[in-house]
Amino acid sequence: MSKFQAEWQEMEEEYQQLQETHKLYRQKLEELTSLQTTCSSVINKQRKSLKDLRHSLSRSGKTCDENDLKLITDIRSQIKEKENVFFDMEAYLPKRNGLYLNLVLGNVNVTLLSNQAKFAYKDEYEKFKLYMTIILMFGAITCLFFLNYRVTDEIFNFLLVWYYCTLTIRESILMSNGSRIKGWWVSHHYVSTFLSGVMLTWPEGPMYQRFRSQFLAFSIYQSFLQFLQYYYQSGCLYRLRALGERSQLDLTVEGFQSWMWRGLTFLLPFLFFGHFWQLYNSVSLFRLAGRDDCKEWQVFMLALTFLVLFLGNFLTTVKVVHQKFQKNKEKMQKKD
Repeated sequence: MSKFQAEWQEMEEEYQQLQETHKLYRQKLEELTSLQTTCSSVINKQRKSLKDLRHSLSRSGKTCDENDLKLITDIRSQIKEKENVFFDMEAYLPKRNGLYLNLVLGNVNVTLLSNQAKFAYKDEYEKFKLYMTIILMFGAITCLFFLNYRVTDEIFNFLLVWYYCTLTIRESILMSNGSRIKGWWVSHHYVSTFLSGVMLTWPEGPMYQRFRSQFLAFSIYQSFLQFLQYYYQSGCLYRLRALGERSQLDLTVEGFQSWMWRGLTFLLPFLFFGHFWQLYNSVSLFRLAGRDDCKEWQVFMLALTFLVLFLGNFLTTVKVVHQKFQKNKEKMQKKD
């Protein structure tokens, strides 16, 4: 009995300590919530003030002299720096979800408060993309060369829809946590989700069989291309993080260093070939849509979607290359 009493006494002491620790935890949590609310309120107030100041500077810049114009330019530069700082601050503060996350998850706080948690989520996202790229590649190969059945095609197309839907959700969570992914890279996966959904609903028939092999071959190449992009981007981001020039959550590289160009030079022919394959898919589908025996609405819709993907991917890649040459030109001018 003395042994049981000693054990019970020890458990009782641990229980009392747990209660004290939990009480302290709740106090700190309330303090944290209060600090988060204060920071968010001040940031919103500062943003509004900076917006009003920017408008005032724009009006004043039309009538000021050269000295005042230099001062206005300097203030604008400082305003931009402050806005970047606010963006980094908000990555650690709870905020309302965007429309897409609200529709999918509801008003759930998805902000990760520690750098370790943010990086772990980003790392898991990149691994998910890599594993799914490999699975989709083998799935497309199987459907193209071994299993010519509508059921297996439907499973593959459903997997594509699920994959791109999952990517859009995960990327939205990353953006809520400070990732600077933006522009076409945000829209690209939404368009791909729509395209995969239309492929899933395309009924069996002569038009489907005419395009089936071309689509599966394109899917194999697309997986191969994503595999190359994964290793290029991860290598660039690893170097940039080591240099302290990029956040752990960045998904794409904006701007270039000299050592990046070599890897991109290798990747560019594959990228442009993939872009023009999308254009070829679009032209092929437009031709099918123009046939008298084509009754499916999916044919024209897929042709239009592939055309949108081509334009977005091609123009974005050209913009990236143009940025590189502009940067090289500026460096040469500074040397001269």
